[in-house]
Amino acid sequence: MQEPNIEKWYSQEEITKYLGVSKDTVYRWIAKKNMPATKIGRRWKFKLSEVEEWVRNNGANY
Repeated sequence: MQEPNIEKWYSQEEITKYLGVSKDTVYRWIAKKNMPATKIGRRWKFKLSEVEEWVRNNGANY
């Protein structure tokens, strides 16, 4: 049986490092720029494909 291609959830720390921004910037983008994120318990989780699409569509522009 073949497993489906399931995309990994990334932590806030991993997304911060990947994008090269501070954690405060990520929190601000979630609150004010509709950055795609899901809160699981007390932690924010991200799908890399959604974040990359959001960045490409100018979501990260100030």
